[in-house]
Amino acid sequence: MPLENVQNLRDLGGLRSRDGRRVRSGRLFRSGNPGMASTADLQTLRALGLDVVLDFRSPEEKSPDEAGFADAFNWVALPVMEGSMSMKELVPRLQAATRQDMDDFMLQVYRDFPIKHQSAFGAFMKEAEKGQTLLYHCSTGKDRAGFATMLLLSALDVAPGTIRANYLESNHWNQRLIKGLLARLGSLDIAPDVAMPLLEVRAGYLQASLQTIEQEWGSTARFLREALSVDVPRLQAHYLDEAA
Repeated sequence: MPLENVQNLRDLGGLRSRDGRRVRSGRLFRSGNPGMASTADLQTLRALGLDVVLDFRSPEEKSPDEAGFADAFNWVALPVMEGSMSMKELVPRLQAATRQDMDDFMLQVYRDFPIKHQSAFGAFMKEAEKGQTLLYHCSTGKDRAGFATMLLLSALDVAPGTIRANYLESNHWNQRLIKGLLARLGSLDIAPDVAMPLLEVRAGYLQASLQTIEQEWGSTARFLREALSVDVPRLQAHYLDEAA
């Protein structure tokens, strides 16, 4: 869904579960930060009939200029990685890092998602259990939103290959954003090859989360059930159409 100031906005509708059912269209949306939405963007977003917008960003990542969006929507904060993804912290890290350092950083970020941030992601899944029309996002809609999408689609019994493909689509939809961020970071003497692990998604990142889940719980299904207390049948009843 192309918007002026909101990147990587996508409807999960149409993805198929393994038993042939489809995720209902117009109910589950993922995106990058919508807080700087233009007037036209706000009109498009209002037309979606969103019940709630869930924000995985930390307070340090937000701007006073987002007040217009906050006034227009039921915007709920579920911060993940407080402070760690703010430019104030990331720029010095990038300036001192090698590409391998940033690869390792991102792999650890994904290993931490299911361990250190169960509360936020559990609250996200509980919001979804209500059957609301929801939009969830982080800054660029790829890492925290990507992990949340993996949880949601796993609960909806979407095949792992389809989940991985949806995750990797962020590299396509964020191309314009990545180009702008590379220019901005380049002006701070940060090399593109050092910045790219932070700016793009890679299958290995999501796999790091899945390996952690399998090591600790044995399967994603058990993680959803035992760690996050997700009512999977209820979630599926809300968001899956019956098989044709």
